[in-house]
Amino acid sequence: MGRAKIFHYVFTGLLTVMMLLSAGMYVFKYADVAATFSALDYPTYLVYPLAIAKVLAVLTLWIRPHRTLVGLAYAGLFYDFVLALVAHLVVGDGDFPGAIIALVLLGGSFFTRPDR
Repeated sequence: MGRAKIFHYVFTGLLTVMMLLSAGMYVFKYADVAATFSALDYPTYLVYPLAIAKVLAVLTLWIRPHRTLVGLAYAGLFYDFVLALVAHLVVGDGDFPGAIIALVLLGGSFFTRPDR
């Protein structure tokens, strides 16, 4: 197994853990997440669909059913993280480091993917 493949598995694994914990929090601590979404001026009806989208995206990164779907999963996660980063910076609540970490993990996973 090459070095790039090992890095890919590490980055994708850490990203997967982060997204599954996030999706779990969205489901099991809905009231807290909905309050955060409201503070960021996002509609609260996005909480559950976003949790499902995160789980589906990381499943797609691991299963790799089709190259286009994998690209869409990376793009969707990228936009989610960028929007989270911008929202936290604009509101000034100091919760932006999670979005930066997610972007770094996503970039690491993307640039070390095996089908490049």
